[in-house]
Amino acid sequence: MKYLILGDGKLATEIHKQTNWDYISRIKNGILFEYPASYFDYLKQYDVIINCIGYTNTYDNAKDKHWKINYLGVIDLVDLCNNLKKKLVHISTDYIYTNSKSCATENDIPIHFENWYTYSKILADGYVQAKSNDYLLIRTSFKPRPFLWDNAWIDLLTNCDYIDVISELIIKLINGEAKGIYNVGTKLKTVYELALQTKECAPIIDEHNFERPHDITMNIDKLNNFLQI
Repeated sequence: MKYLILGDGKLATEIHKQTNWDYISRIKNGILFEYPASYFDYLKQYDVIINCIGYTNTYDNAKDKHWKINYLGVIDLVDLCNNLKKKLVHISTDYIYTNSKSCATENDIPIHFENWYTYSKILADGYVQAKSNDYLLIRTSFKPRPFLWDNAWIDLLTNCDYIDVISELIIKLINGEAKGIYNVGTKLKTVYELALQTKECAPIIDEHNFERPHDITMNIDKLNNFLQI
């Protein structure tokens, strides 16, 4: 099997570092995700396409950027992978569970947080589920190691982990030929608890901040069962 990573952001870079799989990006190859013709020829050479491209400025109100990259770009990629008979691994986000329920499973209905980022990601997830002939859809989030900031939310509960940990789990799913939707993360923790694993930082809390979620927890039983954890 030949694997191709789309993108050169933090996650794509870490997956490449751990696997040495090929990657293409705007900087390295001049591709533009909004224009499928710029990367079409690359897809033909590989069996599995791992999409790590996304507009990830979570609270940015730039609707057009979220729409073109997180949704319309994914539509094009799904259709190309179907036509070329390639498996698509698409990286989504745990933020789509924010208004759903605590410890949401892959079968629970996601309800987007009130921003264009999560809305565009949910729409893309739906298209992958409805139209892709062969896919692995991963809902996850991660932090750089070590934790970069001097304070961390003590009232935000999550399954996220450091990028090397999350990347390793994603790679195991890909190598194990997993299909369908998987929540990818580790045990429940606050962001503050995660931060303390790599640096000393101050706890912060703002119970009345409605511009960010307080619970983005996921049920990861399906992941653990697949990986026999």
